[in-house]
Amino acid sequence: MADQPTKRKLWGGRFTGKTDPLMHAFNQSLKYDQRMHPADIKGSIAYAKSLALVGILSKEEETRIIEGLQAVGKEWESGTFKIQEDDEDIHTANERRLSELIGPLGGKLHTGRSRNDQVATDMRLWLLDEAKEIEKDLKALIRVLVERAENEKDYILPGYTHLQRGQPIRWSHLLLSYAFSLRNDLDRLRQLIPRISVLPLGSGALAGNPFVVDREFLAKELGFLSVAENSLWGVADRDFIAEFLMWSSLVMTHMSKIAEDLIIYSTAEFGFITLSDAYSTGSSMMPQKKNPDSLELLRGKSGRLFGNMAGFLMTLKGLPSTYNKDLQEDKEPLFDTVDNLSACLKIAEGVIATLSVHGDKMKAALTMDVLATDLADYLVRKGIPFRDTHHVSGRAVALAEARQCQINQLSFEDFKSLHKDFSEDVFKVFDFEASVERREAIGGTSRKMVDRQISVLRAELEK
Repeated sequence: MADQPTKRKLWGGRFTGKTDPLMHAFNQSLKYDQRMHPADIKGSIAYAKSLALVGILSKEEETRIIEGLQAVGKEWESGTFKIQEDDEDIHTANERRLSELIGPLGGKLHTGRSRNDQVATDMRLWLLDEAKEIEKDLKALIRVLVERAENEKDYILPGYTHLQRGQPIRWSHLLLSYAFSLRNDLDRLRQLIPRISVLPLGSGALAGNPFVVDREFLAKELGFLSVAENSLWGVADRDFIAEFLMWSSLVMTHMSKIAEDLIIYSTAEFGFITLSDAYSTGSSMMPQKKNPDSLELLRGKSGRLFGNMAGFLMTLKGLPSTYNKDLQEDKEPLFDTVDNLSACLKIAEGVIATLSVHGDKMKAALTMDVLATDLADYLVRKGIPFRDTHHVSGRAVALAEARQCQINQLSFEDFKSLHKDFSEDVFKVFDFEASVERREAIGGTSRKMVDRQISVLRAELEK
């Protein structure tokens, strides 16, 4: 092993006094940013290559530094990396360990590079990798919704507005409505990737790199789609984090909405679905309880992720240009959001894949008044303006309520008394299957349109 370098902070030349231990702990981010160690090693290897290209490092020095960085990376992977008291963050920890392994040559790696452009690069690399995994989880959730919709087209239930029965719909149609919200989330995530995939490395502390490293080479080496064209912006920009947090908040808003529906439908009052035991819990007092805790946690996590976004935006809003230490506050909300969002997507997939559907309960919830619009449409087809037919249908509902019967139990004479154009075929209106099948325009709940929606979503998943 090379001689141990003198212990000193990377920035310590200007300072003669010791750092307050409380300040050191307050300033340190290694306890949470160490998870970026693969990104930091990857970025440093690429930077070593760029220094060799401009003659700062010889070929032999480049090789020694890269081999040293790879050894540091293996220590992290094996769990043998020993954190030292003076390690402030993942960047200083890795550089300290590199110098322990290869000696003073390790100090050359930081030539022209600042922790300002280094951390911005690490964050983007790390988030790009995480976004790939989140995309897989999101697609898996959409896929399970599509598969259930494919297999459960026969179930018809009331569709609700204002939590009041509106019109009959297919259960598949409801599932696919969730899938389309998530499909748009998938599209938005894909649109966000180019704005994450921008290389800050080579921006230096704020003014740019004085050794004219080839930043396009760095971008290619690290897999970035573009290069930060302005160094001041490159080191300070955290819009990609804010945007990812906003995106995550919207995903969780959709997840919360799905969870709320399923919580309601799983109650004894509805009984449309039953959650699997794997995603339910019991009561410590009431033995009969089966609580939808998985769904309630999905609903609750949405508030947490929204809070991460709101808090970080408050951090950003008052900052002057370029790098400020406030930006260290970007990591914990981002890490927390990624961890919780990933878990929520997996839990939601499991909940939906394993729940049981009770078509008989859905059918029992269908009352004939949900066909009141169909009754109005019956007269429209006879040439009567809808505003008139709406009124006639409403009077039929009121008459049935007064008689304490279903609307289809009114007599033909009753219907004729409401409007002269009713014929005896009016009773064909009162068929739930026929009602959903009449919705054959694009976006409707007919079997044909449900099949179309499934095809659209499957095509999206293949992209």
